[in-house]
Amino acid sequence: MRQRVVRLALVSGVIVLALLLLLATCGGKQNAKDDGRPAKPPKSTSFAAHRLTVPAEYDTARGWEINDASPDYAVAEATSRIAYLERVGDARFRIRTLDPSTGKRGWDGAPWRPLFAPDRFPRLLSVAKDDVEYFVTWSYGKIDPDAVRPSDSIVSLDVYSADDGSRVRVEVPWVDEPTVSAAGPGILISDGKAVSAVVDPATGDVVKVPPGSLGYPKGCAECRKLTEVRAVTDRGLLVSGAKEFWVRGGWFSRKVAPKDTDPASGVPASVARDYILAKWRKKKGAKDAATHDVWAVHEAATGKAVAQVRCRRPAIAPVEDPQLVSSPDGRFLIAGRLAFDLEEKTAYCFEEPDGTQPLTLTTVGDDGTAYGASSARNTTDALAGGGTPVLVDLTTATPEDLSPNVRLPSGETAGAGLFRWTDGKDTPHLIGYPHRDG
Repeated sequence: MRQRVVRLALVSGVIVLALLLLLATCGGKQNAKDDGRPAKPPKSTSFAAHRLTVPAEYDTARGWEINDASPDYAVAEATSRIAYLERVGDARFRIRTLDPSTGKRGWDGAPWRPLFAPDRFPRLLSVAKDDVEYFVTWSYGKIDPDAVRPSDSIVSLDVYSADDGSRVRVEVPWVDEPTVSAAGPGILISDGKAVSAVVDPATGDVVKVPPGSLGYPKGCAECRKLTEVRAVTDRGLLVSGAKEFWVRGGWFSRKVAPKDTDPASGVPASVARDYILAKWRKKKGAKDAATHDVWAVHEAATGKAVAQVRCRRPAIAPVEDPQLVSSPDGRFLIAGRLAFDLEEKTAYCFEEPDGTQPLTLTTVGDDGTAYGASSARNTTDALAGGGTPVLVDLTTATPEDLSPNVRLPSGETAGAGLFRWTDGKDTPHLIGYPHRDG
């Protein structure tokens, strides 16, 4: 009996020792990988768990899905990457990437803490310079929460190579609430007026541009009123006044006005790729000068008007100018009810002759297939289901109504449509559905 007790004790001791060794081994591996990654499984999947009702061009049997990530996402077309942000714990965030054509995971960035309160996501942008693509995250605030002077505030930017995730951090002292954009080859920080700084994404170098160095064109009294730095172009800063606009050190809008417009009336609306969308008044005395404007797409490098179209002036001016959106290959541009084919140099304004039932276009593909909604208030309303869903073939300018329950894509990249969806628990989802084969 005594021998049996001893034998059982020995066996128990061996089991306990084995468990201790196993725990020690697992603990060592965990510590070796303790780099701040979430303990939960990845929130992105290489398949789409939910099948939404979407246009027939997209295959809902395939695709990928991201759950509970940032409302912003950024796309690097040439690198075939999409980037988004997700939370790491209560106060930190990290950038993650995937291949939008397959859903395959790419590189992940290290976790970091933004300068503002962690109850909202940092902002996310994409920018390209000299054919190299970057993702940019930024936040604004004070490094020391107890600091009281406005001069203690900074804009903190993390610039990632879209190819491999290598990062450069840039901190720019900034007094007022900033506007940060990346429509051209640089990252523009501004106060929404005439104070600005440009960050070079390749080097992290910062060049501050005081209002007195904006190169105001001679003879342009309106250029010094409501002056605003709008974007970075390959030729220099795009700047506008109450009327007229210019590229510092480059061209002046008065000298590149589209045909049949007032040369002193141009106002830029938005920038995409290497093009600027601008609104112009018709020449005085023109039959429809009181009711219609001319919208034109200009080359950012030269100011040359590539394509233009007349469009009825809305009874109530929109709060935001239409935002220019490009197809992945850059041939087609859309902005609200406007659409441009840069290869054919054609332009369209989709509305009834009296200006009613305008389309709001949300995305466009390389083949010229655009999606939007008629009678929607704006792009946000169209993507939320407002208005009547519409498909437009921009090669023929032919609109076609879709089923009322069709969800519109918010973007198009690498042969896939990007769709936003919020479930019954208020969890946001971003889903990528590829185009159907054939």
